[in-house]
Amino acid sequence: MGNQNNTLEEDNNDSKPESLDFIREIIANDLSDGKHDSPVTRFPPEPNGYIHIGHAKSICLNFGLSNENKGGVCHLRFDDTNPVKEDSEYVESIKQDVSWLGFDWGENLFFASDYFEKLYELAQELIKEGKAFVCDLSFDEIADHRGTPKSPGKNSPYRDRSPADNIDLFERMRNGEFEDGSKVLRAKIDMASPNLHLRDPVLYRIRKTTHHRTGDKWCIYPMYDFTHCLSDSIEGVTHSLCTLEFEVHRPLYDWVLANLSVECHPRQIEFARLNLTYTVLSKRKLLVLVQEGYVDGWDDPRMPTVSGLRRRGFTPASIRGFCHAIGVTKFNSLTDVALLEHSLRQDLNETVERRLAVLHPIKVVITNFQEGQIEELEAVNNPKNPEAGTRTMPFSREIYIEKDDFMEDPPKKFFRLGPGREVRLRFAYFITCQEVIKNNVGEIVELHCTYDPETRGGNAPDGRKVKGTIHWVSAAKAFETKVRLYDRLFTTDDPNKEDEGKTFIDHINESSLEVIADAKLEPSLSEANPGESFQFERLGYFCADLKDSEHGKPVFNRTTTLRDAWAKKKNQA
Repeated sequence: MGNQNNTLEEDNNDSKPESLDFIREIIANDLSDGKHDSPVTRFPPEPNGYIHIGHAKSICLNFGLSNENKGGVCHLRFDDTNPVKEDSEYVESIKQDVSWLGFDWGENLFFASDYFEKLYELAQELIKEGKAFVCDLSFDEIADHRGTPKSPGKNSPYRDRSPADNIDLFERMRNGEFEDGSKVLRAKIDMASPNLHLRDPVLYRIRKTTHHRTGDKWCIYPMYDFTHCLSDSIEGVTHSLCTLEFEVHRPLYDWVLANLSVECHPRQIEFARLNLTYTVLSKRKLLVLVQEGYVDGWDDPRMPTVSGLRRRGFTPASIRGFCHAIGVTKFNSLTDVALLEHSLRQDLNETVERRLAVLHPIKVVITNFQEGQIEELEAVNNPKNPEAGTRTMPFSREIYIEKDDFMEDPPKKFFRLGPGREVRLRFAYFITCQEVIKNNVGEIVELHCTYDPETRGGNAPDGRKVKGTIHWVSAAKAFETKVRLYDRLFTTDDPNKEDEGKTFIDHINESSLEVIADAKLEPSLSEANPGESFQFERLGYFCADLKDSEHGKPVFNRTTTLRDAWAKKKNQA
């Protein structure tokens, strides 16, 4: 199959766990026992939607294993066996997302549809061996015959058709002689099996729908349980890693491979899927959010899709770091989304430059600063990274500060601006509020302050101290643009619970998006490129939107707050 050139050289420490999880132990033992020279894994998404953070966990695991083992290979294989729901748009988005996360499948890009002819031949082999039959029962009738976990099912009246009759009917199914739903191919296993998946499962169904790759060549399509194991076998996969809901499917996985003449029998291993607080990760539910307009598409920055996270401003390193931190277990649990946000903050805090921005402005007039004068002040780009250097910021007679940084009658522990109070302007001067200007209805419209020209850079030569430092931008040079403040999409930590008749839709956070049309930003931010991230000091991390930004006028999305504000609000409730 050829080796792949996975990336992540900068993440070598992340890809080498301090201790092996149970999957890595299995693979290490298989390699040491000589069962395999190197592992071959695969990531097999269905192209019926955009992949999300849960898929990212599987991507990091499967591609990570190939990085960690010499000669390891990971395939990207699309399970495209349901043309009703699949689209080439999803194929391209998944490829983009996997690549953006930092992984390279090289020449190992496959589609289940590549194997349709081979799968058809293997299905015929089962029929000839008397291990599969064409059934005329409808899907509802098949479900009725299936029985329950406590009672056996009933054999189909068509179960004893001869292999010759079944071969003929199966060929006619392929030729399009029968309508959708009129016939299926089923495995002949055991209708009394305690595992319902072994009660003569459906292997093929008729779907007269154009396929995104094969067109109208086929009108019968294999089911997942038949396709998955055989695709693994054809590709020489050694370890087929699935989430826990596929554990009950494993006996069928093994049965298909054991009853066909295939050389490779991969080992299926299950691990716990990712469940995040304040998040839904069901494609069906995500599709509802998109189709019913609760979000603005699959890449809405509130969505847990990889494309949504990318547009929000998440970095590949932060997602890989999160997946490394949560590890791989056999037990389902609910992971706090704050851990994902923590991983993001850790990455951004070290890497992005700082800028000043005012989202809810109030004008300050510095009465003893010369009118029309613009002074350039030096500002540090990232105190965590001296190599990021400095920049200049314009300072003028009129500036903007945040409304919340002023109180007319401040309490004792309010250390920001108030009448007669002195504060430090970040990278600039000490200012003192002398007068509050109001309109005829008593609303504050601007503040009149004086500055101390001896405190340039934020330090007083006489050694006096101020307790408050606030951010600001020059009113004369401010860049005005739209800023979007995103919050969690759901108000409850587990929106998947359906208590008291409520569904996940009932838990949507109506305040998950606030749009500020005229935020005042430091002028250098007008040159931000789409996707470029910054820390707006004291406000959070923000990213220039990938879709809505124009040259010279980026739109900014809040990626995350500087701290976990949600937890603070929850504790105060």
